[in-house]
Amino acid sequence: MGYVSASNTPTIAALVPTTIVVDYLVVAGGGGGGGSLGGGGGAGGMRSTVTGTGGSGSLETALTLSKSTLYTITVGGGGAGGTGTYPNGTRGVTGSDSVFTTITSLGGGGGGCHNTVNNGLNGGSGGGGAYFGTGGTGTAGQGFAGGGSYNTAGGGGASAAALTGGGAQYGGAGRATSISGSSVTYAGGGGGGDYGGINGGGGAGGGGAGGVSNGDPGIAGTANRGAGGGGAASNGSAPGGAGGSGIVILRTLDSEPAATYTGSPTVTTSGGYRIYQFTGSGTIRWDE
Repeated sequence: MGYVSASNTPTIAALVPTTIVVDYLVVAGGGGGGGSLGGGGGAGGMRSTVTGTGGSGSLETALTLSKSTLYTITVGGGGAGGTGTYPNGTRGVTGSDSVFTTITSLGGGGGGCHNTVNNGLNGGSGGGGAYFGTGGTGTAGQGFAGGGSYNTAGGGGASAAALTGGGAQYGGAGRATSISGSSVTYAGGGGGGDYGGINGGGGAGGGGAGGVSNGDPGIAGTANRGAGGGGAASNGSAPGGAGGSGIVILRTLDSEPAATYTGSPTVTTSGGYRIYQFTGSGTIRWDE
């Protein structure tokens, strides 16, 4: 009887997946509120594949990425608040974009200021107008428009436009997502600055409130929420509030290999997922 040599026995290589599915939240930096008698800054654009309690807006599809490939993460900073002495001042500065591979969220638009720079700027969400100014436009799928107003208006948020009309107005509400393991609301718009005893509150999701009384500065948007800054109150030289910085959160099934990375993200596990929270720029890679 013949025997089969072990060297001739066929082998079947183990199939190792070369791709990985990644959920993401990418929030850009919020816009700064306008200087003296200023509109609220618009929230940074928000793109996400996961909703949360009370969340609304467009959800996107998780990315299928190649393993053994280095991906860059850019976390946008918030825009500075506008400055100046009433009635002449400057608009708030638009926030910076946040980026993860093919996903870009646009910085929130700066809020307008009294006089010739009274229109809010366009962005992920639009900045609020001031003193007959119009609100900036938002970006479809990322955020909403800032308000326009006789006095000052709020910036737009990720799930709602700011209110419009007379008097200072509230910023638009942000959106909730549970990608971090619990429901958190991001990207609220900043409120308009005080005029005639009225100031606008910041939108849910960290939006800064407008200055409360003559000469008061606007309140900064919450850091790492992409929130808009509040506009400064009238009759003074106070600045608008700065926009809050953005954030990038990624998650994979925890059965997948752990990633290697730079940028010192916070890494946790929850609900069967491994979660990477970047509050600063860095890189990430999943090996086979």
